Amino acid sequence: MNDNSDDYGKEYKESSFWEKIKTYAIDAGKDVIAKALTLYYCLLDADTPVWAKTVIVGALGYFIVPFDAIPDITPVVGYSDDLGALVSALAIVAAHIKPEHKTKAQEKLKVWFG
Repeated sequence: MNDNSDDYGKEYKESSFWEKIKTYAIDAGKDVIAKALTLYYCLLDADTPVWAKTVIVGALGYFIVPFDAIPDITPVVGYSDDLGALVSALAIVAAHIKPEHKTKAQEKLKVWFG
């Protein structure tokens, strides 16, 4: 994550997260959405420590912001920076990702991607 994670965290709103997911799920791809959803479900877990939630909110905020390092409308690579932020956050909070977070993410993916 970069030094601007606090700024991106301020951009995170649950409604904005779902709007981005629903609007751009197909464009972003299954891998990006799976990681975003896994982090989201970890964020909702009461057992997740505050520091980990801060990391997650920063990554999800970056995902939501339409003006990031590589514009999301750029074909093929538009979500690569978002993926990088999500992967970094997953690595940092990995010890707090539970099987049920992954299961919920996979269930949602099945609804959207079949």
